[in-house]
Amino acid sequence: MNNKEKSKIILRTLNKIYPKVPIPLNYKNTFTLLISVLLSAQCTDVNVNNVTKNIYPKYNQPKHFVKLGRRKIERLINKIGIFRVKAKSIYFLSKILVEKYKGKVPKTYEELEGLPGVGHKTASVVMSQAFGYPAFPVDTHIHRLAQRWGLTNGKNVAQTEKDLKRLFPKKFWNKLHLQIIYYGREYCKARDCHGMACKICSTCYPGRKKPIKTKKA
Repeated sequence: MNNKEKSKIILRTLNKIYPKVPIPLNYKNTFTLLISVLLSAQCTDVNVNNVTKNIYPKYNQPKHFVKLGRRKIERLINKIGIFRVKAKSIYFLSKILVEKYKGKVPKTYEELEGLPGVGHKTASVVMSQAFGYPAFPVDTHIHRLAQRWGLTNGKNVAQTEKDLKRLFPKKFWNKLHLQIIYYGREYCKARDCHGMACKICSTCYPGRKKPIKTKKA
């Protein structure tokens, strides 16, 4: 079975299981989406949502976080991993948004990735979910699944993103990256499926006898 055949099976399976997929992070506007994605690095979406539910009703604009200052931001997010680093990024990116972009989140990769703490994956989520731009954000979970399913050679997330974009039609990217995340959490878990048990793994690799080892991004 070649990759094109596998990609069709994957699309068909995911569309059947997840015809609609909500964004797992809660947010109020484009700015808070950006903040939530930034906070989600090395942290679960559930934890981020638990923390931000007490923040966003009151603080949801760049000017709010500039006024708060780094120390108060730290106190608000101190239940999240590497909160001091993230608080610094949030403060300075908010300052830049106020001073350079009139409080608005920019709509290009170059401008987004120029903000403190915003990497390509974070920018891709914002471009995809806030602005509807075709993007395929790849995190460590998607990277792992793409290796299990034989869709990439697994060198790094940048290579995985290129491989997935080449395999799947652009019109599916924005929905598909979320479908893969949900499927990985529910059916193709890191310490459960091992590349052998779930519907996608067993269909694409019916003869696989040994657990597949994946390379970290």
